[in-house]
Amino acid sequence: MRSPTRFRTAVAAALLGLLAAFAVPGGDAPAQAADDGATTVGDVTGFDHAGGVYRLSAGRAVARVSFVSPETFRLELSPDGTFTDPTGKDIVLPQGRAPHTKWREKSDRYELSTSKVTLRAYKSPLRFALYRADGTRLWAETKGLSWTKDATTQSLARGADEQFYGAGMQNGRGNTSHRGKKVEVAVDYNWNDGGHPNSVPFYLSSAGYGVFRNTYAPNTYDFAEPVTATAKEQRFDAYYFAGRGADAAKDVIGQYTKLTGKPFLPPIYGMEIGDADCYLHNANRGERHTLDALKVADGYVEHDMPNGWMLVNDGYGCGYENLAETSKGLAERKMKMGLWTEDGLDKIAEQVKAGQRVAKLDVAWVGDGYKKALDGCKDAYQGIEDNSDARGFTWAPESWSGAQRCGVQWSGDQSGSWEYIRWQIPTYAGSTMSGLAYTTGDVDGIFGGSPKTYVRDLQWKMFLPVTMTMDGWAASDKQPFRYGEPYTSINRKYLKLHESLLPYLYSYAHEATETGVGAVRPLALEYPDDPKAATDAAKYEFLTGEDFLVAPVYKDATTRDGIYLPKGTWTDYWSGRTYQGPTTIDGYSAPLDTLPLFVRGGASVPMWPGGIRSYEDRKADSPLAWDIYPQGKSSFELYEDDGVTRQHREGKYATQRADVRAPRSGAGDVSVRIGASKGHFAGKQSTRPYAFTLHTGDAPSRVELDGRGLPRLASEAAYEKAARGWFYDRDDRGGVVHVKTASLRTDRAFELTLDDTSAVGGAVPKAAATVGAPAGQELGAGTPGKVAVDVTAGSKDATDVEVTLDVPEGWSADTPKADRIPAGTTRRVEVAVTAAKDAKPGEQPLTASTRYRSAGQERTAVQRFALGVMPESPGKDTWASDMVWLKSSNGYGPAERDRSNGESGAADGRTLTLAGKVYEKGIGTHADSVIEVYPGGRCTKFTADVGIDDEINGYGEVAFSVEADGEVLWTSPKVTGASATVPVDVDVRGARHVELKVRDTNGSKSGDHADWAAALFSCG
Repeated sequence: MRSPTRFRTAVAAALLGLLAAFAVPGGDAPAQAADDGATTVGDVTGFDHAGGVYRLSAGRAVARVSFVSPETFRLELSPDGTFTDPTGKDIVLPQGRAPHTKWREKSDRYELSTSKVTLRAYKSPLRFALYRADGTRLWAETKGLSWTKDATTQSLARGADEQFYGAGMQNGRGNTSHRGKKVEVAVDYNWNDGGHPNSVPFYLSSAGYGVFRNTYAPNTYDFAEPVTATAKEQRFDAYYFAGRGADAAKDVIGQYTKLTGKPFLPPIYGMEIGDADCYLHNANRGERHTLDALKVADGYVEHDMPNGWMLVNDGYGCGYENLAETSKGLAERKMKMGLWTEDGLDKIAEQVKAGQRVAKLDVAWVGDGYKKALDGCKDAYQGIEDNSDARGFTWAPESWSGAQRCGVQWSGDQSGSWEYIRWQIPTYAGSTMSGLAYTTGDVDGIFGGSPKTYVRDLQWKMFLPVTMTMDGWAASDKQPFRYGEPYTSINRKYLKLHESLLPYLYSYAHEATETGVGAVRPLALEYPDDPKAATDAAKYEFLTGEDFLVAPVYKDATTRDGIYLPKGTWTDYWSGRTYQGPTTIDGYSAPLDTLPLFVRGGASVPMWPGGIRSYEDRKADSPLAWDIYPQGKSSFELYEDDGVTRQHREGKYATQRADVRAPRSGAGDVSVRIGASKGHFAGKQSTRPYAFTLHTGDAPSRVELDGRGLPRLASEAAYEKAARGWFYDRDDRGGVVHVKTASLRTDRAFELTLDDTSAVGGAVPKAAATVGAPAGQELGAGTPGKVAVDVTAGSKDATDVEVTLDVPEGWSADTPKADRIPAGTTRRVEVAVTAAKDAKPGEQPLTASTRYRSAGQERTAVQRFALGVMPESPGKDTWASDMVWLKSSNGYGPAERDRSNGESGAADGRTLTLAGKVYEKGIGTHADSVIEVYPGGRCTKFTADVGIDDEINGYGEVAFSVEADGEVLWTSPKVTGASATVPVDVDVRGARHVELKVRDTNGSKSGDHADWAAALFSCG
């Protein structure tokens, strides 16, 4: 998606190669048979036109070109001259009046032109090439269109640096380039890595064009040299889009969604998390009734967690009862009711009248093809709108082009795991490149999962516009409050952050209805000139809007490597530390409660403050907050409407613009102008107070509102009590100016001015110190120890340095000092810490803070990190199944103590049995698995019998290994269900951490029930 002018050199080189190909004389026959059995269109034998529609004959075959707009046209080819359109009016919307066109004939070609593009149709043989009006080539066929009895193919030259995106939802890929890869667009019901649910027969190129195959047939795009695009039908029908300007890719997406439909605007409750389960006669949960959904809804209320809607019949064969009463009860809890449409849509009218506002579609809606899936999406959407004043809101796991205008696409039924998180990250940002604005997956899947994977998955999915959690299939319910502390508190933190960000996300949702571009974006969309944006360097991260860069943790780890930040200033959302891109961050400290999250310099983010649980908590006098990272000139336009009805389509909405002026870098004044809110809708605030957080890193000398000074408040407590004023908090994320106003009229603009402050990063850039903690530090419960903290001075000396750790109740920590740390140097400070005797073994997140003075200001730097709390090491021989497991990841369900691997529940396995021998003690796992224990250097030997449990009857293939402190001590040969039991006897003297690992060795992960029988540590 680079500007085409930047590719002229590469394009010219490619064109020279093509000229040689074009110089080859065509045969006399109208069509040419290729060696692979395909027929390639032959020489042009006739030409005619009517208005903006042109026909070129090549023997029996006929090509037809129809211009839709100055940048969009349709190219069809029929091998027998008869044109058909199986999609009819299903996908392509009416486009209005065709543009003015002209044509001219040259010796070797016809040129068909609008004011913006020229399509060249070469005569011998018939081949097409597209050029902009300025002569820049966008694409060219390397040979004519070809066909077999059941497929048609276009072959295009590939530019030297040309990158490709699109094809809909491609699980595990799509946010980086498809160049050199083969991409399938079809139904495959594979919802795991490599699958392609919610396919879209559209792709776009960094050369500035896009292609949509107007068909329901499966497609295959091979982005090799040449690029070949094949649809499994003996007709060719494609629309082409020529992008304009520096944002050519966005323009192409806009043209494509103008043709097939702009994304819908969800109701605001649809952008809150949803919950799904079966509440009537659920075999997995025992006898229940639909009204029991209200008890679960109460859990969200009691735990102060947002939840916008509930699907109350989500399970095969699950019906419902008492719909109206259920809907009323959910409404009282500030939630909407949804239904799964497994049984069809014949009752949707009465269901909507009873309160249904969400319709989830089943894979059955795909039926015999994507037309049925698309019709189901439209009918469910329309069913909601025809029988209520609400907006249509549907979910689908298999859809097609056009579904973006009526539903959310989600990636299907998966099992929660670290691998699940990994491959989902590139999936949804990649989908945006096909005009899919709302794509997502169930939090931690619907099977498997764990407290940790649930937390990590929910964290980053709070930066998707939509998501849901589903129960009933896993061993236990998967609401975000089920796992207890610390998981419940972490989940609440991110659910409420998402709720606070709804004004930002909703504004981008509105933008998608105009541009077709969703909020979740690959880096390549916003940074097309960055050579790393299209590569794996940016694969496991994405942007939410232009301002947030999200780099999820997808391993069982407390650090994150390989975070790529593109050009610009990026601020760590949690610590306030600034980075200058392009750069790659390794070793980013990310304990379980910390999502790596960065904000772009220049961002102005509208938010709902106050930790609300529901959009319904917003009142007439509720404040609006702006979180601002001042840098240069920047702006953001807030979009607001009633959030629920369809009145916005009649113009009942409002916009309000924030304009920020600040230095590009360093010291200076900062001004924020909030414009008048333009427009009206039911419930619009006529007045409201405003709150601002400005990340300057330096205290201003004065803050004014429309030229009048606001009072400076001496403390955070005074600020909280005051109706208006400002407070500079040095301890808040590197230094933040907090400002609040009294209630102001929304129909009038106002300006906030901060004198003598700075752009984000501080008045003296790079002067701020940073604080960190080495990874892997451990402390025994109740045992005094030392925790190392590293303080690095910035470009100026750090003086009067004081280091503190915030520790949990029952812990103790001292506060060491360091007089001076010279500029650019690091000093390691050891903090004496004693953990509570009853401290829970495992990860304990802590915050290290250093208060210091630098560049004339008193400053604070903070860093969140993970400290390992270790259990007491064994003083005698100990069974591995009786030890604390610091890590327990498993391929299916939980690893079992003294049982074989069972189903998805805990303790549901059978007796451990290998080669007919029954074992009372041991560990039952399923590949791939890791069990970590803590011998603490006090054990000498580990012994076990390993193999695949007899219950598998000969299936499975795995390998076992024992690792200590990162070193592999022992590895088994491949073990199958028919193998003899393998004895294990490993010297573990001095080992502090031991990991017992099982990996799948044949890729099937079927029957890999791997037992560590009689697993014993000899200690003492």
